[in-house]
Amino acid sequence: MSKDTIVIRKIAPKDNAQIEQVIRACFHEFKIPLEGTAYADEETPRMYESYQNTNDAYFVIDADGEILGGGGVKPLKDFETDVCEIQKMYFSPKIRGKGFGRALFEKCLETAKNLGYKKCYLESAPQLKAAIHIYESYGFKHLKSALGNTGHYSCGVWMVKDL
Repeated sequence: MSKDTIVIRKIAPKDNAQIEQVIRACFHEFKIPLEGTAYADEETPRMYESYQNTNDAYFVIDADGEILGGGGVKPLKDFETDVCEIQKMYFSPKIRGKGFGRALFEKCLETAKNLGYKKCYLESAPQLKAAIHIYESYGFKHLKSALGNTGHYSCGVWMVKDL
């Protein structure tokens, strides 16, 4: 697997099963609660269908047909319309630490700006220390409580950034 065979692209219907597996595997690996997180979301098994609106996007990391990660942008549920959420950002251990997470994160931030959002929100689990460090390095600030209504009551980290 070389870097030049790995691409970040919009999700396609054929990617659903693979990205679902990547997402679910991270919860077991990092011992994150399954309830009140993306693990239990109705959209996790059907990611392609869940990101087909004009105000959202989901990207996958494709290594010769093997999906090794993904992340997306969506309006923050039940909140101001100019605030989006970066969501469902998970990666296979095969590509961690190689810069793909940052590249995908940047693509999501750029997409959020292009879609006209003014602020970007995200939730994470305290176990995901490397991810939280990346968010901080991009200027995300910690909040004392959640915004909107994501249903992710088991996520204990909430962050926001002006775009």
